[in-house]
Amino acid sequence: MEQFDWGPGPAEILGELRGRRVLVLSCGPARHAAHLVRAHGASVDTVDSADAVEHLRATTEPYDVIYSVNAVPYTDPRQLLPALAPALRPGGTLCLTVPHTDSRGDGPSSTVEARPFAGDGERTVRMWMLAPELWTDLLAEHGLRVEHIDVLDAPDADDHASYRIFRVTRPVRVSSRPRTSRAPVPHAAIGVGAILYGPRGLLLGRHRCGTWELPGGTVEPGESLPETVVRELREETGIEARPADVRLLGTLVDHVDGVVRMTVASQVTAWRGEAADQPGERVGDWRWFALDRLPENLFVCSAQGLTAWRPDLPIDHTPAHFTPYRT
Repeated sequence: MEQFDWGPGPAEILGELRGRRVLVLSCGPARHAAHLVRAHGASVDTVDSADAVEHLRATTEPYDVIYSVNAVPYTDPRQLLPALAPALRPGGTLCLTVPHTDSRGDGPSSTVEARPFAGDGERTVRMWMLAPELWTDLLAEHGLRVEHIDVLDAPDADDHASYRIFRVTRPVRVSSRPRTSRAPVPHAAIGVGAILYGPRGLLLGRHRCGTWELPGGTVEPGESLPETVVRELREETGIEARPADVRLLGTLVDHVDGVVRMTVASQVTAWRGEAADQPGERVGDWRWFALDRLPENLFVCSAQGLTAWRPDLPIDHTPAHFTPYRT
């Protein structure tokens, strides 16, 4: 074999290989491994994709280069990549080809799921044929950085198969990565509850549905928790405070109707102004209550926050997991 089946050869994508330790993940005969040894002087190990995870986990000396021609998509990347990343030395190169469309032109998946790709009688071959953005995210999750992606189309005009060649490195320095562009499935909500307690008592307002509750609300994008407390307090009551006057007590975690509810209980230690109903707000009728004369029908999140603040308060509510902050 003088060069690979079609597309760029190893010199264009892997650089100088002489004397370097190389692993070839393959399916079938090790033709590519033999070519790297004969033509480029590399020290090569080769392993079938079915045994790749076991081999990578057992590797004690990391490889300078790991190369795969269409073998990677036959293994669940959630099993392969955690084993592959530490088997590549820092500064090393990973090159892999993955299918983008099949011969019919069917495109890649946007989720990490295998799908039938080919069959032989009753046998069905399943592959992880994923979108390039998804491969990039999966590689990044394991500390591997995509440097370049080449498009490789089948040479036959009647064949609509298309591949992507990923050129990847394991950075020498460990860095954090930005979050992916794919939004997570919403499953949690986080808010704050503000405790204002002074000579006149504890501040509570009546929600239009009838419950009594602390000032508070949902954290908005870009806000710190103290900033949320200050904003919600101003919007709901007209009272002004500073983030420096907000003491975060801890996080309450509850599960309601399939959503994880997280409420950060806080105490405002200094403020300015008088509480008054604000236009467009759902909570009003703000009043100060003595701790031994709290009203019935407290909103459950407010009740949980109050007992996190003062466990001796005689308030009944559904339980929540409370994690206090050290201050």
